[in-house]
Amino acid sequence: MIKMNFLTRVIVFTGTVMILLSSCNLTKKYEDKEKEEIQNYLSAHPELDFTLRESGLYYLDVVVGTGDQPVAKDTAFVFYTGSFLNGNSFETNVGGDPFWFPVGVGSIIPGWDEGVMLMREGGTAKLLIPSYLAFGNSGYIMEPYTPIILDVELDSIAPGPGNK
Repeated sequence: MIKMNFLTRVIVFTGTVMILLSSCNLTKKYEDKEKEEIQNYLSAHPELDFTLRESGLYYLDVVVGTGDQPVAKDTAFVFYTGSFLNGNSFETNVGGDPFWFPVGVGSIIPGWDEGVMLMREGGTAKLLIPSYLAFGNSGYIMEPYTPIILDVELDSIAPGPGNK
């Protein structure tokens, strides 16, 4: 075991506290920058009349579907395009096979899960998803604190276990 004198312990403790405090300030800086980026996007696109949900998801029905609305454990079959707020696309399955997932069980990012559960079969929606409902602040999938846009078409629904 390493023995430290009192002064060394104070210096180590103070350094640790300083690192923790500075990382909190850095986090706030990134969160504020993301909020500003979202507000700038909304200001630049006043024609998009998003509804801000309690979770922080911005939801817009582009075409209201005429079919059923999915419930937890149903399987949703969707076509989608994912984009950054600058308009650059990062992924799509449009023109290919539908992407499918069970809704309401946490199998995809929370903002997408919530948005699809608001849709009806045959509908299309635009989801503006803040990073904390998307890929977060880890930088694993994309840059930390990156809000995204998902243009989603709910092609069909298959009832999940115990549903219908």
